[in-house]
Amino acid sequence: MKKIIGWTLVILTLFYIGKNPGPAADIAKSVGAGVADIFHNIGVFISDLAS
Repeated sequence: MKKIIGWTLVILTLFYIGKNPGPAADIAKSVGAGVADIFHNIGVFISDLAS
């Protein structure tokens, strides 16, 4: 059952990206920026901790 749900989500995601590439790109850009911000803040924390 989990496998069916997982494949269904993958197929629906690919369908969404195929039908709406602009909004999908915006979502990916936002997620990427958020992840980059998290890693930047971790780097700042460790740098401040070391000094």
